[in-house]
Amino acid sequence: MKSIFRIGLIILGALATITPASPAPQTAAGQAPVFRPGVIGFPMPDFSLPAIQGGAFSPSALKGKNVLLIFPRGKVDDTWCWICHYQYAELADLEARLQLRKTFDLEILFVLPYGEAEVRHWTEIFQSQMKVIEGWINPPDFDKFPARRKEMVKRIRQSFSKASDFGKGPMPTPFPILYDKDQAVSKMLGLFTTNWDGSAVDQNIPTVYLLSPSGDVRFKYMSQITFDRPNAAFLIKILEKLILGR
Repeated sequence: MKSIFRIGLIILGALATITPASPAPQTAAGQAPVFRPGVIGFPMPDFSLPAIQGGAFSPSALKGKNVLLIFPRGKVDDTWCWICHYQYAELADLEARLQLRKTFDLEILFVLPYGEAEVRHWTEIFQSQMKVIEGWINPPDFDKFPARRKEMVKRIRQSFSKASDFGKGPMPTPFPILYDKDQAVSKMLGLFTTNWDGSAVDQNIPTVYLLSPSGDVRFKYMSQITFDRPNAAFLIKILEKLILGR
């Protein structure tokens, strides 16, 4: 009985340390930010980051609205993640057709762990990124592929079926794209790592949070491999369930 009581105290103490109420702490140069994960059922750690479209955004300033907070992977060495671009374009397409923000009283934010110039570059290479995905969908000599590889291509086609349409124009940017220049926020949340999915380079673990109007974390999804990410259709189901109660 005493051991159970001690375990309970340990758990309560741990929760107290991760229940955030203030902005990300300012740390001295070279000092790691305090680790404050976004925990389901608890307030999201607050922070403020600038957007390439102008202005700054923070969870606390968006209280009263639902917030879909997306941390894409970014890049591996000098190669940008293609799926990150598709993820943004897919949601932008749904916003144009279904008015997601109005329907769900929602703000959608993307956070990249780089400076402003690099994040602007991310939007500028959108068309070339979609062309790479088109190559996945329609590889040369597909008819000669072994059955297992053909099945893989078919799955990729299902996941990225709109790459050709998206790549016909410049990247739409209806949602604020925030830049986390020194990775302070990504590190605070425990997302920035040097070892993930078999690659030993600096990158974010692709992660999605849904915040309630009170600022609490209602949903959290951390990917385990590159292709393990919730697509737009899945996220719509989450929004319908958690916000509209369908």
